[in-house]
Amino acid sequence: MSRTAIEAMLPYLDKIYGNPSSLHSAGQEAKEALEAARADVARCLGAQPNEIYFTSCGSESDNQAIRSAAHLGAQKGKKHIVSTAFEHHAVLHTLERLKKEEGFEVTLLDVHSSGVVSAEEVRAAIRPDTCLVTVMFANNEIGTVQPIAEIGAVCREAGVLFHTDAVQAVGHIPVDVVGQNIDMLSLSAHKFHGPKGVGALYCRKGVRLLPFIDGGAQERGRRAGTENIAGIAAMAAALKEACAGMRENAAKLTALRDKIVAALTKIPHSRLNGDMEHHLPGTVNMCFEGIEGEGLLLHLDDRGVCASSGSACTSGSLEPSHVLLAIGLPHEVAHGSLRLSLSEYNTEEDADRIIAAVPEVVEYLRSMSPVWKEMERGEMKHLI
Repeated sequence: MSRTAIEAMLPYLDKIYGNPSSLHSAGQEAKEALEAARADVARCLGAQPNEIYFTSCGSESDNQAIRSAAHLGAQKGKKHIVSTAFEHHAVLHTLERLKKEEGFEVTLLDVHSSGVVSAEEVRAAIRPDTCLVTVMFANNEIGTVQPIAEIGAVCREAGVLFHTDAVQAVGHIPVDVVGQNIDMLSLSAHKFHGPKGVGALYCRKGVRLLPFIDGGAQERGRRAGTENIAGIAAMAAALKEACAGMRENAAKLTALRDKIVAALTKIPHSRLNGDMEHHLPGTVNMCFEGIEGEGLLLHLDDRGVCASSGSACTSGSLEPSHVLLAIGLPHEVAHGSLRLSLSEYNTEEDADRIIAAVPEVVEYLRSMSPVWKEMERGEMKHLI
């Protein structure tokens, strides 16, 4: 968490501890902080304050947005939803439940080897009974950025609600909910150095948001539960800082990312995943044939490099990443993946450490791999 976020949070853990729903002065002081944070988050998204609802995380925001649009559509006899095959599981699992439990039909669009879906493919998938299109702004594993404004325009023309999971995008690349034709948008604070366990949902004025948690009248009756004032204040402060430094940070991260990619793609039988033209500044995803991702991560950790092999939300799974399978990688290759997430706090020295460590670990793991030895002897074909 950034120092800015910590400092914004501290007063609400100590001196200003009132409940914002209370009428006494301590509660109203907390209420002022809540509404100031709402205005700050709205400003960073190009939204109005009354279009921002605070939640516990991006997954909750995804669930509420999708279920609201689905149930509103069902009331009009529309039970078809369009999405993509490489969405975050907060989206995919919600869609699966709507299919199994409520009879919705879901079309998952191909994202191709590039990891990008086109607006025209969305247009072709929309039917008279489509109630929602949900396409993530930027992929959480391979970092590809989707043509959100174009997809939003297609949905607006068709009269279909458009939701985007922008958890990876907000604070890192420009987001303008009006200019990009977005009806609902999910975000999470910890992705831009805010605290974990707090998020927000943008819902365009005029779109009816259904309550996901029943109870009190907080968040204008749309999200019951006493607000996490400390977390919300910290999130707003972190987002303001991220947006103010976005151009400078993006330039720095792009340079570090490209340096790492240029070095690691020299490793024989390696593959860079995702189109690099439409890409987040700080995300690198690669596969190395003949090794397992788990071993790669553990050995890199011993060398001071914190990395992942997919989404942190599925790190306990033995299955290969559904994102890598969606872009057409075979299971054998997808198992040997590496994801690096860079931030503005990373340095040239960090990049040099990664560049030195990864080839060393890959070579070591391949030296113990029976599969790699078979490939080298020509008994198995190389896949990349």
